[in-house]
Amino acid sequence: MAAEPGQPGTVLITGAGRGLGRELARQYARAGWRVIACGRAFPADGFEERVEFQPLDVTDPASIRSLASRLADRPLDVLVNNAAVRSRAPGLVALEPEAFLDVISTNTLAPILMAKALLPNLRLAAGPVIANIGSRAGSMAEGLLDDDDDDYAYRCSKAALNMATVQLARDLKPAGITVLALHPGWVKTDMGGPEAALPAEDSARGLCEIIHCASVEDSGSFLTFDGKRVGW
Repeated sequence: MAAEPGQPGTVLITGAGRGLGRELARQYARAGWRVIACGRAFPADGFEERVEFQPLDVTDPASIRSLASRLADRPLDVLVNNAAVRSRAPGLVALEPEAFLDVISTNTLAPILMAKALLPNLRLAAGPVIANIGSRAGSMAEGLLDDDDDDYAYRCSKAALNMATVQLARDLKPAGITVLALHPGWVKTDMGGPEAALPAEDSARGLCEIIHCASVEDSGSFLTFDGKRVGW
């Protein structure tokens, strides 16, 4: 189980400069956590107290290794792999190989590389959690039920992240590390758009609660922000 809110726990959040990542950083900081907010640039509106900004380009393995070097020997209770992108031009006709691979690099490969690089930090904590912010859009069972989005790269990247989550859960369970795939809902952010149904505050609050309550027995689960199970 991750550290109690208000206790000396540390959380690292990628893509923390805006949107859901920014709100996660805000809520963790207000709950008394030490927050390491990662992004390509420091946001114009700054961060709350207890938030430490670390520059990070998750698409650059050297940037990830540099972050791990700067954080050497620091315990990490929670790693939130939140950074994600969508295709600039979704649909089969508009699909371009380079753009497709860019989405895979950010949404799938980066969380794996982050887990690998920060594994020593996670091992220093008691009951650490890796939370991969996925999407029901990547679910084979449920992704197409009420969603006509045709972003091939985004869907494939999130489906692949699901498998990465399950693989990481199996590999890291003996070390007592919990790994979760979490669907944040359709969130009102730059990515989700103005028509989205869920305020970022509500999504982040639910995600934080799931992470806080998670134990190693839950490792490998695919859950919505409000605790419902998602079919793979």
